[in-house]
Amino acid sequence: MKLIAKDEYCSGCRVCQGVCALENFREMNPSKAALSIEGLFPSPGKYRINVCNQCGQCAESCPVGAIHLVNGVYLISKEECTGCMLCVDVCPLQVMISHNSMVTPIKCTLCGECAKLCPREALVLEN
Repeated sequence: MKLIAKDEYCSGCRVCQGVCALENFREMNPSKAALSIEGLFPSPGKYRINVCNQCGQCAESCPVGAIHLVNGVYLISKEECTGCMLCVDVCPLQVMISHNSMVTPIKCTLCGECAKLCPREALVLEN
């Protein structure tokens, strides 16, 4: 599966970020979302959606091998992760997220909730 971002449809509403945090952490805290919306100002109404493309650089950088490829998705093992955050530093799209309330980083698991609830279909989950 692959999460496709269609920037031209994005209104910057950030519903996707709220949904991501609710789905993965059961709290309305967009700073815990595994994707980001970037306003391309000064151009009014233009946004870039940054999502994980499952490139694997995070897994390659992990010194303890805590990031595993499972069915095409890189997942972080909370039991194995030491919280060094090297994966956050090497992410080329800056979508490996560290949050001060968590020991382990956050990354997209391709759950698809953001795509299901995007009001403008700016995110699409494809097989």
